[in-house]
Amino acid sequence: MDFLRNLGDIGLFIHAMIDAIIFPIPALFSQLSLSALSPDRAIWLATIGFVGCLIGTPIGYGIGKVSGNLVLTKIMKKKWYDSATTLFTKHGEAAILVGAFTPIPFKIFTILSGCMSYPLWKLLSYAALGRAVKFYTVGILFYVYGRAAEHMVDGVLTIILLSVGALIGGIWLTVRLIKNRKKKRAEVPVLQGPKDSTDVTAGEE
Repeated sequence: MDFLRNLGDIGLFIHAMIDAIIFPIPALFSQLSLSALSPDRAIWLATIGFVGCLIGTPIGYGIGKVSGNLVLTKIMKKKWYDSATTLFTKHGEAAILVGAFTPIPFKIFTILSGCMSYPLWKLLSYAALGRAVKFYTVGILFYVYGRAAEHMVDGVLTIILLSVGALIGGIWLTVRLIKNRKKKRAEVPVLQGPKDSTDVTAGEE
């Protein structure tokens, strides 16, 4: 951490990139330290972290594609691995969004996406949304409040992330329900088709 912090902007970029691959400590810590030193550059630092994360995401995905199960079982407890796998299998998009802007290690979801052959473009899309919320929330707080944000970031960040998470989760569930209803409606004529055909044939006989 000290080595990365001393590298300044480059260190934050590297930290954000490897945070999406294998590094155990979230890039948020580097962002907080550098933003506290230079609040006027907080938005720029958020951009550096955001870009670094997006570049690291497909690398983590590639690791998962090649040997993800082996890697995940080494860095995670079995019960965490089983829980994450179950969550991802049932709610892939929601799991990525949750991992993207909460303290849950994001690397778990990048590697798991590769393991399960989840579409890379979807992973990048949801990662971009979630990580943008996380990086830029911190950046804006420091830019607006200066070093005072260092003492308020935990509480405010938690509230904002939970609020955004609830909003995104609500939208996601609503869209999912609408899709399921449309799918069921589309299946009804298909199921009734053979029955109608049989009745007509019987009538002709």
